[in-house]
Amino acid sequence: MSALLRLIGHRAGILCYLLFALFPLYWVIKISLTPDPLLFSEGVRLWPASLTLDHFRRVLVESDFPTFFTNSLIVSFGTAALSTVVAAAAGYAFSRFGFRGKTVMAAALLFTQMFPLVMILAPIYKVMAPLGLTNSLFGLILVYSAFNVPFATFLMQSFFDAIPKDLEESAMLEGCTRFQALYRVLMPLTLPGMAATLGFVFTAAWSELLFSLMLINKNEVMTFPVGLLSFVSKFAVSWGDMMAAAVLALIPACLFFAFIQRYLIQGLTAGAVKG
Repeated sequence: MSALLRLIGHRAGILCYLLFALFPLYWVIKISLTPDPLLFSEGVRLWPASLTLDHFRRVLVESDFPTFFTNSLIVSFGTAALSTVVAAAAGYAFSRFGFRGKTVMAAALLFTQMFPLVMILAPIYKVMAPLGLTNSLFGLILVYSAFNVPFATFLMQSFFDAIPKDLEESAMLEGCTRFQALYRVLMPLTLPGMAATLGFVFTAAWSELLFSLMLINKNEVMTFPVGLLSFVSKFAVSWGDMMAAAVLALIPACLFFAFIQRYLIQGLTAGAVKG
């Protein structure tokens, strides 16, 4: 009986957590499907009296959201790819080589993560503006990569540390160069780690607002977090359109994680335990 009660309590706890975590998403979807006249007139209801797709039509056809969406895809994938390549190279160096200043460099990378982003917004703008990298998707990719590479480097280092050096040394004894051993032996084994790094960086770039808000002020290069502000006017907020845009913005992230899910789970478990 006690085992049954524990099982029921366990399942009830999981259900309560899921309801708590998913309710905001449910409410966003509910508002995106609610007609404008009912948004404020019907009070608080779990489901609207009638449904509409007008908000999605206006977002996709009458607004600049498709442009914002495309810009976010470019920036997020570009940042994820660049950060992962750089982090993989740096993580391999930290894992396999001993060199003077290694501890200092690792501490410096860690130190960059201790500053609040608001504190360095102005210095970043002062650096980017003379270089012509404001109002530029490439400029955003560089900034996002600079702030994601340190954590991604430590993440990749943990995966390289989990792979025995004997595998690499055996490949080199068979005639491979170090680069060939890295490419043919280590990289396939670190695919789960690279997937975890890609997922982390993609999510960070996809939802970032502060830097894009500071560096971008032209509609044609805005990302969608900044573009969502276009639904806020001086005297009103287009809640239905904003929530519809938010629902659409969830699609690429969900598809991306569905694609790398198998590698992501393997990476998270492999990187946590050495063996």
